[in-house]
Amino acid sequence: MAESKKTPGTEAKKKADALGVWIALGAGVGLALGVIFGQIALGIALGAGAGIVIGSVLASRGNGARGSPRP
Repeated sequence: MAESKKTPGTEAKKKADALGVWIALGAGVGLALGVIFGQIALGIALGAGAGIVIGSVLASRGNGARGSPRP
């Protein structure tokens, strides 16, 4: 069987990409809530902050890199 070659920064890049996805999702939800309640800037800020927290927690647990299992 052929072994796959891993580059050193691949895992870190996957985690950064996953964190970016969570920030974007949080900002989108925050934007929607900001439009509903009339506070767009506050909604985006809170949504992006929530996205950072969720993405960081999932990445530290090993699930943030698009569902990759823990080693």
